[in-house]
Amino acid sequence: MNLLLIHAYFLPPNAPGSVRWNEMSRLWAEAGHQLTVIAGNIDYTTGQPYQYDASCPREDRSTCHIIRVPMSPLYKNGSFGRIWAYTVFFFSSLWAGLKLRHQPFDVVIATSPPLTIGLTGWLLARLWQKPLLLEIRDLWPDAPIQMGYVHNWLARWLAYRLEAFLYQYANHIVVLTPAFQQWLITRKRVAASKITVIPNGADFQLTEAITLSLDVVAFRQQHDMMSGFWVVYAGAHGLANGLSAMLPVARKLQQTPVRFLFIGDGPEKARLQTEAQQLQLANVRFADAGPKKTVLSFILAADAGLVMMQPLPIFDTMLSAKLFDYFACRKPVLSAIGGLSRDVVESANAGQYIDPADPDDWLQKLSVYLQQPEVSRQQGENGYQLARKQFDREMLAARYLTIINQLVNS
Repeated sequence: MNLLLIHAYFLPPNAPGSVRWNEMSRLWAEAGHQLTVIAGNIDYTTGQPYQYDASCPREDRSTCHIIRVPMSPLYKNGSFGRIWAYTVFFFSSLWAGLKLRHQPFDVVIATSPPLTIGLTGWLLARLWQKPLLLEIRDLWPDAPIQMGYVHNWLARWLAYRLEAFLYQYANHIVVLTPAFQQWLITRKRVAASKITVIPNGADFQLTEAITLSLDVVAFRQQHDMMSGFWVVYAGAHGLANGLSAMLPVARKLQQTPVRFLFIGDGPEKARLQTEAQQLQLANVRFADAGPKKTVLSFILAADAGLVMMQPLPIFDTMLSAKLFDYFACRKPVLSAIGGLSRDVVESANAGQYIDPADPDDWLQKLSVYLQQPEVSRQQGENGYQLARKQFDREMLAARYLTIINQLVNS
């Protein structure tokens, strides 16, 4: 099949960030399918343009063809800057799609956020009379509204109208969690038959290759991680992630062997680093965002993984992409997110839920690992087995193709 994907944040090779679609495109290419991607030119973790030759914005790769279009360098300049970036991307992606109108695509896939990508996808699918598959990676506009990013009543009304329109006219909708599915069914009145859950997953081919080649002891020596119980957080450092709650926790745990390593980038990182320095938190370290191979090496060298978001109802519906990397690396997961994340971790006995606002709870829960290392090892193994059965990326990519085949043949 020949597929068109519209994805504002599709990553260049070796860039930090979510690799859901990079891995999916590789697996589909290996199965003989073709994928063209219309993608933005802005790194969402830094707000800076990706480094590529502007005179040749098409990246020809073995897995897919990527066409980079303008977004806006104002992406990180508050709500207005982000809205402007999305507006620029809407028009630039639509124009890029129109120039592809003579290509024989079978399906148009639009993956949100931002929600306006769905409108681009609908217009192109309508023009070519092809099915539109709408993927919802975050629940917009509910998430930004709960975060306080959207205050204007007219903007809210327009956002909800666009959401309802897209849910009505998309031929099929893919969501990342069962909680997303229930949200759409119960709150948005979308027919259950129109929704399929394809969660994030783990790339076991890559993870196990790194596991076999990595000398963990040498890696820990190289990165000054020999002493202590290391908890790694790998992901965005934004307001939504709620990482500021970790500094009082780290202060409480200064006299214990617990160490925190925060890997990634985002608008809150500089402030977090400054505050950690002011508090003289010797047990907190920050590392730059990096390619997935590098991040996986740090996870394999650590003792536990952390997933965290602000305590808002909308985030109870999500599963962090890094959760599956922790599982694949056999690390117990500390879930500072309630709802679905907590349920998955606790039901598999693959880690522990920790109240993000209660330093005493962190001390109590982490003491279990410090005093009983076998608990940590067993929980890590439990998470690995769960991911093998339910969250293997190869299995999920095949399931996705089944949905697309049904759309093409319906």
